Amino acid sequence: MTDEGKTNTGPESSASPKYSIVIPAYNESARIPATLKSVVECVRARGWDAEVLVVNDGSTDGTAEVVRAFAQNAPEVRMLQNPSNRGKGYSVRSGMLQAQGQVVIFTDADLSAPIEEAERLFAAIAEGADIAIGSRWLDRDRQTQKQPLYRQFFGRCFNIVTRGVMGLRFADTQCGFKAFTRVAAQTVFQLQTIERWGFDPEILFIALKRGYWIIEVPVSWAHDERSRVSYLKDGMKMLQELAIVRWNALRGRYDRPIKAALRATP
Repeated sequence: MTDEGKTNTGPESSASPKYSIVIPAYNESARIPATLKSVVECVRARGWDAEVLVVNDGSTDGTAEVVRAFAQNAPEVRMLQNPSNRGKGYSVRSGMLQAQGQVVIFTDADLSAPIEEAERLFAAIAEGADIAIGSRWLDRDRQTQKQPLYRQFFGRCFNIVTRGVMGLRFADTQCGFKAFTRVAAQTVFQLQTIERWGFDPEILFIALKRGYWIIEVPVSWAHDERSRVSYLKDGMKMLQELAIVRWNALRGRYDRPIKAALRATP
């Protein structure tokens, strides 16, 4: 495990939770109650010392009110507010940098990967990995609800292009289920620049460039038909963002020093 950035982050407060679970949310008032119920029940059943951060990305459908109401009976939950709708990448970055946990994970609001699968990522971190990323493709038998064939096709094509352009060796760069040590999270997300769907390849690229050890872990996963990703529209944007990442790398954007990590609040 790399020592990258440890001298910059300072000691962590003894009051900080062991885990932080970050959930980006945009117009999720219909799904977020069931998601939070599942997450909080899992946290309590497994005895995790954890906080749950919902990052509201400028929702217009009452998501904020729903989360606030839920949090009244769930002290594990707190909400962060984006100034406006900024995108999934911005939301994840905000949550990961403000998280207090020693291990920080982000997951999609639809829980396509059941939150119980976080134990698989936590185990990889405990064994020495700096970052553990969920994969839908390492063990396809774990897919309980498969994507339509056209989505599988476009997704695999994007992954092939990403591997070629970015030099990423992972079978699944886009799975929204990734865990980081606190040090790795503070380093990677301070350097992240992509604010929308294409942020996943960037954070993996940054992590490898900074010398972090990444383990890919097969996880159970179910496709949600309500997914908002358009592989035609968003796919073209993601390709543009891959070029931005390569340009950032040439300019030394990812070699910059890291600020001290946010301290956990006693």
